[in-house]
Amino acid sequence: MTSATSALLLVDLMPRIVALPLAPHSGDEVLARSRELAASFRASGRPVVLVRVERPNVAEQPPGSDFADGLVHDGDLVVVKRTIGAFYGTGLDEKLRELGVDTLVIAGLVTTMGVESTARAAADHGYEVEFVADAMSALAADEHEFAVQRIFPRFGEVRSAADY
Repeated sequence: MTSATSALLLVDLMPRIVALPLAPHSGDEVLARSRELAASFRASGRPVVLVRVERPNVAEQPPGSDFADGLVHDGDLVVVKRTIGAFYGTGLDEKLRELGVDTLVIAGLVTTMGVESTARAAADHGYEVEFVADAMSALAADEHEFAVQRIFPRFGEVRSAADY
């Protein structure tokens, strides 16, 4: 399963995205499982990375653009991205290397957007990748299932929250 040098990476758990009509899991279900995963990682001394998106070149971000209430804890690594994936232009790779991370356990929203883009870049950067299939969701259930069953196994291990 996960190594001692693994980090949990949670993508776009922001109220405006959690509130979208998602499938097969609701945003609230994904958020609850992600909170449990984060608590487990923190308890074992492993890093938790929280990523959120900001729209570039706008004076003010839309309402609900911060992290879900209580998600960020002291000691967590917070990354603000301005693209779909979490690596481009954020310094994320350097920060993870400083922590000695070699495996990323990825969850969050949306499966076929921020999660998949971040996972592909993680693999390109040489990280081992694990996907928490029931701690992510998409805009349509068939999109989520296709990614989880057909795409993600090519990049890493697909697991469920109960595995952690």
